[in-house]
Amino acid sequence: MIRKASNADIQRIMELLHQVNMVHAEIRPDLFKPHTTKYNEQELSALLTDDLKPIFVYDDGSVSGYAFCQIKEVKDDILLQDIKTLYIDDICVDEKARGKHIGKALFEFVRDYALSIGCHNITLNVWEGNDAALCFYRNMGMQVQKTTMETILK
Repeated sequence: MIRKASNADIQRIMELLHQVNMVHAEIRPDLFKPHTTKYNEQELSALLTDDLKPIFVYDDGSVSGYAFCQIKEVKDDILLQDIKTLYIDDICVDEKARGKHIGKALFEFVRDYALSIGCHNITLNVWEGNDAALCFYRNMGMQVQKTTMETILK
């Protein structure tokens, strides 16, 4: 079952956040510190009350995955069309539960949620080198919208 996350899920979400961070730290140790998370428990608790940043969990008796989302809107911009976007800030399936279509279920739930609130699109970022995530998102029907490039100077 997929549902909105609650305070009772914080400890498990923290464990999954750690898994995601370690993937990033292995791919880009020049940018990501190992053995940490992007949010602490207090920040996560505050996020759970923000309707513009819903967090969904896959709960099959225990939380096996999550999707952190952000609802973004452009209105009355001089250049851009008025648009409502659901940005997937983070998605994770427990490394022990992969291959059970939990990621697909989470993505489809988020897609349906985005449609239900009138979003035009779903966006997210994938780090270069995270080939499994890139393949997964392509299989979900996503395509490149824009590319961020860098030159490392040291």
